[in-house]
Amino acid sequence: MSITAAVPLAPTSTSTLEMPIIGIHRSPLPQKFGIPRQPNLVQIPSVIEMLVPYNTLDAFMGLEDFSHLWITWQTHHNKVQKGFRPQVRPPRLGGNSKLGVFATRSTYRPSQLGLSVVGLAGIELTDKGVSLHILGADMVDGTPIIDIKPYVAYSDAIPGAVSGFAPEPPVSKPVQISPKAQSQFDQLLIRSTQNSLSKRYQPTTLTPDDVDLIQALIAQDPRPAYRQHETGSVFMMRYKRWDIGFSMDTQGVLWLVDVSEVA
Repeated sequence: MSITAAVPLAPTSTSTLEMPIIGIHRSPLPQKFGIPRQPNLVQIPSVIEMLVPYNTLDAFMGLEDFSHLWITWQTHHNKVQKGFRPQVRPPRLGGNSKLGVFATRSTYRPSQLGLSVVGLAGIELTDKGVSLHILGADMVDGTPIIDIKPYVAYSDAIPGAVSGFAPEPPVSKPVQISPKAQSQFDQLLIRSTQNSLSKRYQPTTLTPDDVDLIQALIAQDPRPAYRQHETGSVFMMRYKRWDIGFSMDTQGVLWLVDVSEVA
């Protein structure tokens, strides 16, 4: 049985177009909170597990010669909107100013389609078929994958392109680990020296590389824009099977304050 995603098809709002789901994204981030707001802000290792009949190695012949990929995916974690909303509040503008949805990269779109450039770390053939190991995705765990295409630098990278209200990458905030959180990490860490593709992302283990990624993710400040001024409040970001508590002090430093396993 094939799996498909239905997306709106012009010209009527009731028309739909069925698109096959060719794979599922596996990531250490099981919730939307904590996902980088753009691809490649944090080099998160993750995996696209291809589904039958798209999990044959023949379909990927030649892809290993490319460093990056275009991924089309479905924003399945968003609630389906009732009616078209022409404006959204981009976090980059503080969550207060409105812009037209088509002038932003908001995931709340009529089609529920996302588009991301990611790095290709490797192609692995397992007993289940093909897995693509990627870097820098801004997709949650379990995201349905609609299409994969190679990124071609001479046509896809436009020198001198103007980026509207987002001309520069967001500024990362400083991150520190509290003594309590460091002690908790130390008890959980597995010192792994294996560098094989299959070991890049393990959903049930925590390594020093994971701690570095957690700090890089929190440095992006995943809190809602209207709450990023708050000090002392503890927020929880889920990473694999752990909840990472963090809080901002009066100097603007984000502190990791607690690491607890999800019950």
